[in-house]
Amino acid sequence: MLHCPYCGTKANEDEHYCIKCGRALPNDITDRLHGKKQFNKFWYIPISLFTFLLLSSGIYYFILQNQTAEAKTLYEQGEQRILDEDYEAARELFADAVSNKENFAHAATSLQFMNKALDVQKIMEDANTFVEEQDFQQALSLINEAESDLKNFNGDAVKQLIDTIITKRDTIKVEQLKNELEKETAIDDLKLLLWEAASIDNEEAESMELDIRNQIIDYSFSKASNQLNNRHFNDAQILVEDGLKYAPDSERLQSLQSTIEKEKEAFETAQEQRMEQAIDTAEKEQQLNETDAIELISATVESNDKKNIVIKGEVESVATIPIHSVLIEYVLLTDNGTEILSDEVYIYPDTLYPEEKGQFEYTHFDSNDYDQDVDVEVRKITWYTN
Repeated sequence: MLHCPYCGTKANEDEHYCIKCGRALPNDITDRLHGKKQFNKFWYIPISLFTFLLLSSGIYYFILQNQTAEAKTLYEQGEQRILDEDYEAARELFADAVSNKENFAHAATSLQFMNKALDVQKIMEDANTFVEEQDFQQALSLINEAESDLKNFNGDAVKQLIDTIITKRDTIKVEQLKNELEKETAIDDLKLLLWEAASIDNEEAESMELDIRNQIIDYSFSKASNQLNNRHFNDAQILVEDGLKYAPDSERLQSLQSTIEKEKEAFETAQEQRMEQAIDTAEKEQQLNETDAIELISATVESNDKKNIVIKGEVESVATIPIHSVLIEYVLLTDNGTEILSDEVYIYPDTLYPEEKGQFEYTHFDSNDYDQDVDVEVRKITWYTN
């Protein structure tokens, strides 16, 4: 049962006002009198809160989506700056990307890489200073350090930076080679520089490599030719073979090597022939020295004032070595060829040297008994060679 809220009188179910005080009944009273339930106003609070939260979540999600999209855009722009090697601008873009999206791992890693890339750029600038001071070893040490700093990173951008480092290293090595070649370089140093030039993947280094090879070829060819002219075939061959180690395709050295082999063979053949000739000559000389070393120039018969027969004569050595104790054996003959006597006499001097002449003379003191003319005939000449 409902009552009037003003006077407490029982409310009339058919009327909208109090019978006693005549005042209009509130809507909630009339609604209840007619069987209607009243809506509780306290429900507005959770409904409003839910609506607020839903709307806030939507707005936050929208903001997050925009930030993510912006972060991705900044990241892509940073990647493009890397390709342009503008690492400072790339670093700022990656930093902005991380600010827009805190859990953006790729951007965070790229930002870390950019910091390292900028350090590498600074190292390469320092290396340039050392190159200007011609301290090439220190410059190369810095370049190696820069490459080592990137070993924990990977990807196309890292590969690009490493390629830049490798190119820089090759450039420094080329400058170092230029500096060395400007000096008075020994052949052994040239050989070492050749391998250094060959290890550099650079067009200028290739040109320098070719120049060094040509210097080695010229040196080897010149030295080997001198040895060849002096008939030092083995030394010439060694020089050519050494040169071919560094210039295996050199036609000049290959041709000289063939020439050396032919000249060596011809010389050895001629030497064998000379040895054979020498042996033959020695045999002939030995035969000459043993059988025909003395040539009889003259042998005469004279009479002295005592009418004694005097045998005189002269010989010449045609030997090739000294001979001594030359003995002349002769006979005296009458006009009709009858042998009167035979005798022998040594010549003087006792030793005859090649082409030297010697004489002999002998007086027959009992020859005055011969009253006819006589002649002398040398029958035999003997000598010693040692």
